[in-house]
Amino acid sequence: MHKENIIVDPPSNSIGRLRHRKRSNEVPAEVNKFDGSHLLVNNRGKYKSMLIRTYSSIWMIGGFIFIIYVGHLYIWAMIVVIQIFMARELFNLLRRANEDRQLPGFRLLNWHFFFTAMLFTYGRFLSQHLVNTVATDKLLYRLVSWLVKYQMFICYFLYTAGFVWFILTLKKKMYKYQFSQYAWTHMILLTVFAQSSFTVANIFEGILWFLLPASLIIINDIAAYFFGFFFGRTPLIKLSPKKTWEGFIGASITTIFFAFLLANVFGRFQWLTCPRKDLSTGWLSCDPGPMFKLEVHSWQGWVPQWYPWKEASIMPVQWHALAFGLFASIIAPFGGFFASGFKRAFKLKDFGDSIPGHGGITDRMDCQMVMAVFAYMYYQSFVMPQNFSIETILNQILRNLTLEEQHLLYMQLGKIIEERQFTLS
Repeated sequence: MHKENIIVDPPSNSIGRLRHRKRSNEVPAEVNKFDGSHLLVNNRGKYKSMLIRTYSSIWMIGGFIFIIYVGHLYIWAMIVVIQIFMARELFNLLRRANEDRQLPGFRLLNWHFFFTAMLFTYGRFLSQHLVNTVATDKLLYRLVSWLVKYQMFICYFLYTAGFVWFILTLKKKMYKYQFSQYAWTHMILLTVFAQSSFTVANIFEGILWFLLPASLIIINDIAAYFFGFFFGRTPLIKLSPKKTWEGFIGASITTIFFAFLLANVFGRFQWLTCPRKDLSTGWLSCDPGPMFKLEVHSWQGWVPQWYPWKEASIMPVQWHALAFGLFASIIAPFGGFFASGFKRAFKLKDFGDSIPGHGGITDRMDCQMVMAVFAYMYYQSFVMPQNFSIETILNQILRNLTLEEQHLLYMQLGKIIEERQFTLS
């Protein structure tokens, strides 16, 4: 008997899988369908999704209002918590469980770099406020002054320790994965902390300069969702198939209107307008300055005779708020488009699932990051007074001079004032 050579053909479906395997840089099929089928107005389950999203939004807005009420320091703490969640979601994007099991302690290294970057970012900024807080306690003042003086060196030492730690953990056949994680970690730190430093600066210049931009992004997001939900039929951009022109335009008009209105409301509360010069949590009281004082504008000659209101009281900050509203409605959404394209590159729907109906923390912060930087740049360029105030000079003295040098300065100023008084008399 002769043995027959039996050739078994592989199943046709496996050939199909081999021939049609997607490349890593291919856009998912659902993104290419730009025919309107993914719009919310055509989505059968949109009402269930809306209820989940609304419920989550109410809880988030309620918590946000409470944190604003308790003050500057707690708002900063909220920013830190948000950063930790964002870093966690972004660290997990390129993480592989199999490789991580072969690299014990590699995750801990990522967080070492994270907290080192946090100390570097916030250390110099918060040091002046910390000095003002403990200036009355001599021992604590010296300790804080020492930390302020050597803060940059401490951060450099911690980063160098992390760098050496990374080199010592390199393993053969894992180099590519480890170096990609190292680069990815540094990109995350740049993304997260570059904008958050501006956010914290806005908070201590006056809660209004944080609250108004953040509120406008929230209003724009909510308005875009509901305008797109009920009226959206014209797709806006391929990167985000559910975005529509109707939602974009409706949200823009709504955001600009509320920017002008909210600036007037927020500007009436000193708790929101006064800058915080220390890290205490006490109630604030200050001269609001001309930016938050009502000015009467007459409309005679511009409105018909039958129009009942011939004048209006407007704060100067409301005109600045219009610029915030324009940016929040036209430019800031591109932060969301960037995040959408980024997620498509990794075949992801959301960065996480920590917020029901919204995705992850990073999904809510994409536009906020762009807006925070703009708010800081705008405030420094067009709003902040250019002259040096007495408080600014005192802060510099407390921050940079020792107690002995401050006493010497006090004695010399006393002599100068006495000489001038004698000359005038």
